[in-house]
Amino acid sequence: MKTTYWFIAASLLVALFFQNGTAQNLPSAATIVQKTHDRNDGDWVSQDLTFELIDRRGKKRVNLTRSFRKDYGEEERQSIFYQSPSNVKGTSFLTYDYPENGRDDDQWLYLPALRKTRRISASNKGDYFLGTDLTYEDIKLGPKLSRYDYHYTVTGTAEVDGHKTYLIEGIPKTEKLKKELGYGKIQAWVDTDIWMIRKAEYWDVAGNHLKSLEVKDIEKIQGIWTAQNLYLINHKTRHQTWLRFTNIDYKTIVEDDTFTEEALVNGL
Repeated sequence: MKTTYWFIAASLLVALFFQNGTAQNLPSAATIVQKTHDRNDGDWVSQDLTFELIDRRGKKRVNLTRSFRKDYGEEERQSIFYQSPSNVKGTSFLTYDYPENGRDDDQWLYLPALRKTRRISASNKGDYFLGTDLTYEDIKLGPKLSRYDYHYTVTGTAEVDGHKTYLIEGIPKTEKLKKELGYGKIQAWVDTDIWMIRKAEYWDVAGNHLKSLEVKDIEKIQGIWTAQNLYLINHKTRHQTWLRFTNIDYKTIVEDDTFTEEALVNGL
């Protein structure tokens, strides 16, 4: 009887050990999310950004842009200026990403054909950005996870392209946010060493698998881990988007007047 008791007690201790050990080996969801924001991505960057858009029939469209980012403490500003082809040349986009919870970011889109700057409201952040498979919110976040819009759960670890990642799942906190973001659920695989997303999956508000993201060619450029190619496919429309980053420069200071409404209209 005593032997049976000790056997059961030892089994329970072993089970608890492995259960607690597994939990302790996984950081909290809040830690993972914050580390995607805390990682070193430079105080500023300028780069050429090519959007390659491919429809379901294989027809390809290529847009060449120049993009900039600069940090102002925890606030981040980004701008994108379209340079070609001629039918989109002069189009530009500006975003101010504020760190405060509950404060809506500011985003503006300038369309030269209309000679008008349009403000993007929070209710439109789930709209697709200029024919790509990225939403306005995706463009703003880049390789980071939203800090305030989702309830996150860490579900385990997985290997992506030979790199260990944490698998994290996010559900929008409210029905209103779900509709604004256009997503009912997201999953992201975050590199455990450099805290960048290596791939992600997205579901629409009805629970259907919507699109997939692959982050490729992550290398150190001027001492900073940098993704040079992103690939997205929309499983509903079969539309594809490639983002290719070249001429990446973290050293040359980006001037403040790059991030104004006047700059949107006047261009580079």
